[in-house]
Parts: sequence; structure tokens; C-alpha cells
Amino acid sequence: MSDSTSAGPRPVRRRRRGRRTPSNGFAQKPFSQLRRITAPVDLASAEAVEQIHLASLQVLSQTGIAVLHEGARAIMRDAGASVEPQDNRVRFDPQLISSLVSSIPGEFKLHARNPDHSVHMGGDSIVFAMMASAPNCSCLQHGRRTGNRADYRNLLKLAQMHNVVQVLGGYPVEPVDLHPSIRHLDCIDDFLSVTDKAYCIYSLGHERVTDAIEMTRIARGISEEQLKSEPSLFTIINTNSPLQLDIPMMQGIIDMATAGQPVVITPFTLSGAMAPVTIPGALVLQNAEALAGLAFSQMVNPGCPAMYGGFTSNVDMQSGSPAFGTPEYMKAQHIGGQLARKYGVPYRTSNVCAANTVDAQAAYESVFSLWGAVNSGGNLLMHGAGWMEGGLCCSYEKTILDIDLLQMVAEFLTPLDFSADELALDAIAEVGPGGHFFGTPHTQDRFKDAFYAPVLSDWRNFESWQEAGSPDAMQKANKVWQQRLGQYEAPDMDAAIREELTDFVERRKATGGVATDF
Repeated sequence: MSDSTSAGPRPVRRRRRGRRTPSNGFAQKPFSQLRRITAPVDLASAEAVEQIHLASLQVLSQTGIAVLHEGARAIMRDAGASVEPQDNRVRFDPQLISSLVSSIPGEFKLHARNPDHSVHMGGDSIVFAMMASAPNCSCLQHGRRTGNRADYRNLLKLAQMHNVVQVLGGYPVEPVDLHPSIRHLDCIDDFLSVTDKAYCIYSLGHERVTDAIEMTRIARGISEEQLKSEPSLFTIINTNSPLQLDIPMMQGIIDMATAGQPVVITPFTLSGAMAPVTIPGALVLQNAEALAGLAFSQMVNPGCPAMYGGFTSNVDMQSGSPAFGTPEYMKAQHIGGQLARKYGVPYRTSNVCAANTVDAQAAYESVFSLWGAVNSGGNLLMHGAGWMEGGLCCSYEKTILDIDLLQMVAEFLTPLDFSADELALDAIAEVGPGGHFFGTPHTQDRFKDAFYAPVLSDWRNFESWQEAGSPDAMQKANKVWQQRLGQYEAPDMDAAIREELTDFVERRKATGGVATDF
């Protein structure tokens, strides 16, 4: 299988002057497609990656994987897999896996409601997503609380306003004040009205998925046929590690792949808990489960887009709690990227930490996660902004801190191509020995856009910082998110499309939405 996502030299691109542009009332760089400017780091040798690959195929052919969805087992059987009816165990011949995975496209475009916010997945592209799926949220004013729709919408607004957050990875916080039977209708409607970016939906049953697909079609104003050829939403499929694929997730693959929409197969393998305690063993399990899900997507619809997701980390063996942003997590990130490139499949990773507050631990674990994501060749960064407590909380302040960090990464990824004028020979000659460059025309023409403009950093001396009340990063971030929410403006939506969406949501609610056991 080809190494199609390796990055090579990019064509020289001229840097635009005046590139910090006002948007939603504050200065930021325009929305753009980020790309790696260096090749991914191969942490493991080619021989080690091949060993993990072969061991994964051995797991799938000999141990097998439990598939709880009867229809999925039938599809697998028809495709040539061996199905044991007594324990729902499915085994795959290595050649069958290789043949199916090879049909996954190495790159694809993810279409947003606003075409200017569409993104490219795969190759040397990197896409940053907002945090998703937290049951709680927090801020300095109101502390930690259970997820609700007001906070859900506020966090969507922050994602919409910041160009470096390019897609929505799911619900930033779960709005539990909405009944589960109709929650997806209101949440997808908010995706489509509060933002105009592409997004991730949850595969929690056939009706929820098909509702989301239809609402996306309506919002884009296109036919079912066009939607099938233009991926416009994606879903994360988590396997039930170890070695089990459940009914909702398999139904999600069936529904999304049938509609031509991307599935991101992401085993939730925590070393020492749901996976072997050794990193190589955990990666064998991750890879086996990922290959099974990827292969199944191609059984449903050959050639449909899919992504390899890596989420392997370790746990604290004293408490059993997940640990993130660790050296072990970074190793798994890098080798997961190598495996994805081996199969020629786009790679998903994450920006995560295990900190309980916005402190030094939250910062350095997030930096480790981001460093691993970029160097591993990640194409989709999930949980890019807001993640706290191992995923149990989305923090307003951490959202701003992470956006600041993502902007730094984006600036680092900007190629250093320049004109002869930027060599500054005239300015150097003008200043000469012993002078300074603050007042030169060369500096004055560029000072507004020449450097990264931080949100949180205090680049001033101790005395002036102290006079200002000695604000720390948490306090500054708290002030920033409140100011920016006050500047939010909803994206445009055609009146006829708004009416059609409202009608669809109201009709589905009138029928009771989705049946639940609550």
C-alpha cells in the first residue's frame, strides 16, 4: 500500500501582506487550509511498523473480533469474512483486509455550508476541530456545571468566530437539558445556524444519523446525489476495545458510508486497561480494530472516504484514570501516523490533557499532544480547543488558551518564503551600527502583521504587569472569551433554506423524534 500521505516539499507560496485581518471585531489571520511544511517523523523503524501490521492481521484472522450488529455480520460474510454464529465472532483473511483498505481514498474534500470554510482531508493537510463530547463545562464566573444548550451554543459561537478552528468535532458540551429524543435535531440545527463550518455527528442510531444527513443536505441546498459525491459531515466510530464492534457504531458506518460520508474509525485503546500494557501491544490492538472498521466501510460502499483514528494512551496504574499528553501517548501518535501512511489513509489524532484546571499541566500536556499531532502526520486534530479533565469538561478559558496555541502552531506552519525586500538590506544600511529598528519605514510598514499576535502572553515588564492587577493566563482568557462572545455575528443563511430546515425539525419533533428508554 502506498505511502500517499507523506509530505514533501511544497511549491513556493508568496506570503500576503497585511495578513492579519479584522473578523468578528478582532484581528486574526484569514480562514485557510493549513499544511505541514516538513515530512512526518517516523518514530519507529519500517521493520517495527511491519511487525505491528502483521501482528494486527494475525489478531483479525485468528482471534477475530466480536460484531454485535446482525446486518453487519451478514455484510461481512457476503464479503468473504468468516462468521461464527455462536459468539458473533468474525475473522478476516489478511488479503481481504488489504484489498478492502486499499480502496479508501487517500485524500478528500469536506464541504461546509459556507464554501469558504470547506477543508481538505489527507495528504499534507492539517485540520483543527473544536473539542467534543464533554458532559460538563466550566468558567471562572459560574464554575463547573452540567452541559446545557446555552453553553453549547456559546462554545459553537467561539468556534465559529475563530478562523483557526476549522471544523466542529461534535457537541463541545452535551446539552442535557434537551431531551434525548430530540436533542440531535436542535444540536444539528445549531450547527447549521450558529456556524457555517463542517461538523461531526454522533452515530447513535439510524434515525439520528439519517436526520443529520438530511438536514445537512437541506442546509447546503443540494440533491441527495450531489451530497453523496460531496462529503459534508463526518462521524467518529469508537470500537469497544478490546475487539468488539457494537450495534450503534456499526449502524453508523452503514448509514454514513452508504451516503458517501466519511467515517473516522477510532479505537479507544488505553494501555493497561482496554489494551495491553505495552505500547506495541496496545498499537497491535488499535490497528486490528481500526482495520476491521475501515474494511467494513468499504464492504458497504467501496471507495467511500474513511479515516484511521488513533487514540491510544496509557492509564495511571494506581488509579486507573486515563493519562494524556504523556510520552507514551506521543509514541502512539507517531506510530499510529506511520500505520495510517502505510495504508494510504488520512489520519486523525487529538489535542488532549488530563489536567483538572487551566494550569501548567494543562499547558504542557496540550503542547505535547499538539507536537505529536503535527509531527505524526495528523490530518484531523480532534479536541483542538477546550479539552480538560481527560475529556470530562470543556473549559471556556482553556478554549481561548488552546486557540492561542493553535494560532501559534498555524504560524509555525506558515512557509518562510519571502521577497528580496524582506531581507531588509536598506533598513540595515539606514540604521547602521548601534541604532534600532523601531522607527524605520521597514518596521513601521510591517509591525501590525509581521509577528504572531498573542491573546494571552504578557510581553511587558513586571512593574507594568503588576500595575495592571497582575492578571494570569486564566484571568486574561476569561476576559477574552466574554469580549468575543459579545462580538459574535451569526453567519448568513438563505431564508428559504432556513424555512425548510425549521419545517423539517418541527415535523420530526411532532412525531416524537427518536424513541428512547428514558
